[in-house]
Amino acid sequence: MSDAIDAPVDRPRESRFRLTTADGVGIDAVLLHGTGSRTAAVVLANGFTGTHRSPYTRAIAEAFLPVGDVMTFDFRGHHGSGGRSTVGNEEIHDLEAVVARLRELGYTSVAAVGFSMGAAVVVRHAAIYGGIAAAVSVSGPSRWYYRGTRRMRLLHLGIGRAAGRFFLRSFRKVRVIDRDWDPKPAEPRQLAGEVSPTPLLVVHGEADSYFPVSHATAIHDAAREPRELWLVPGMGHAERAVTPELAVRLRDWIGERIAPGD
Repeated sequence: MSDAIDAPVDRPRESRFRLTTADGVGIDAVLLHGTGSRTAAVVLANGFTGTHRSPYTRAIAEAFLPVGDVMTFDFRGHHGSGGRSTVGNEEIHDLEAVVARLRELGYTSVAAVGFSMGAAVVVRHAAIYGGIAAAVSVSGPSRWYYRGTRRMRLLHLGIGRAAGRFFLRSFRKVRVIDRDWDPKPAEPRQLAGEVSPTPLLVVHGEADSYFPVSHATAIHDAAREPRELWLVPGMGHAERAVTPELAVRLRDWIGERIAPGD
């Protein structure tokens, strides 16, 4: 179902959706409309604890509107969506539900841009489901269970202990599973080669405090053409680190690959 939401005159029109994944989870999503009739769309997939309500996500979405309408959403277990977060595994069903709804709405060219956990989901989704016009991984991990930085060690404590999950649920509005993956899904670096022929862009900040640039190069090296790697000096991690200039650069890259002339 969808409900149009009135927005201020200087803001893009929004449509709100409640989607249902193939495994029965409700997903809270918002579609931002540009001007005129569009056949191209961009999906933004947030990082862990992220939300479509974030001002950082909103700014990126509005920057992309010149090349297509933009759908943002909350992954399972996050904020207004149902279920519990699996931290990058079953979330590919969430992204597929969003892409499928855009196709139902008449969009014939859809690109997906993911950040951190969302980047891993975008790579895995593009490799397993296919059918998108372009895939972008920003600040993504190449492998699971990485603990090589302080921030990732703290994150693993948060999702691996009852007290950490209580904190996430109470203060970040994120509900996380309390069991290990069984079976463990293939890692982004193991699936990157299957993204082709979809163009894959890997973007990573040289000042990322979660994942070093070796994660980006591992994904890029495992991918097949067409592929690109952008290592951005001074850039930190995920949505918060995307400057207006980088958003425009990403927009232009996507615009060259989704429905030219729309």
